[in-house]
Amino acid sequence: MKTSKRGIDLIKSFEGLRLTAYKPVKTEKNFTIGYGHCSPCIREGMMITQELAEQYLKEDLQKFEDGVNSLLSDFLKKGFKLNQNQFDALVSFSYNVGLKNFANSTLLRKVKLVANNPSIRDEFMRWVYSGKTKLAGLERRRKAEADLYFS
Repeated sequence: MKTSKRGIDLIKSFEGLRLTAYKPVKTEKNFTIGYGHCSPCIREGMMITQELAEQYLKEDLQKFEDGVNSLLSDFLKKGFKLNQNQFDALVSFSYNVGLKNFANSTLLRKVKLVANNPSIRDEFMRWVYSGKTKLAGLERRRKAEADLYFS
């Protein structure tokens, strides 16, 4: 599956567009630019155009789409299906927390058991912390992802 415009718009709305490199958290190893594009190649003070930010987003989305598709391949081979909104929500989630975290999450395990299990909403909402600090921005994002997942 591929991310729809609705899913891309959700990611863009929460990542925001930053044309100058920044560190979202002081302890972050790498700089971020564009729509949350993080790479060791991004350096402090680096600037990009909106067109390059869109290209980075497209490349990053491909990685996360491939990752989500791969992590769900055994589920899908059994004949189970995800709708477009469910897929988009999982791509947005993994884009933010990383594929490794998604791969090891209870969220993924529950999706693979019963994709429409209402407790999946609670699993999204467990991911609202940076360290031990609850962040309002992550709460809003997880709520939006869960709402999309169940729409």
